[in-house]
Amino acid sequence: MAKITSHKSIIFFNLVSILFFVLMVFVAESRVVGRVSTTKAGLVCDKVVGVNSGDTCSAIAQQSQLILESFSSINPNLNCDALFVGQWLCISGKLT
Repeated sequence: MAKITSHKSIIFFNLVSILFFVLMVFVAESRVVGRVSTTKAGLVCDKVVGVNSGDTCSAIAQQSQLILESFSSINPNLNCDALFVGQWLCISGKLT
């Protein structure tokens, strides 16, 4: 009977140890993820314009009184060679 109780105690101790380890990893990972997401900068667009047939990035930037570099910075990942009608482009924005 003493061996069975001892065996159950060892199993219980191992289970608690594993759960404790998993909890520690979870807490550590959530702190790392939280730290990364709070320092990540983003863009807030205040005004947008829709692309019309024949529009170019240069023309939209000029109509919005922006230099092309500023227009490109508030529209990251924009492919000016592949504009499509109805695409929304930011013409006024700021980094957060």
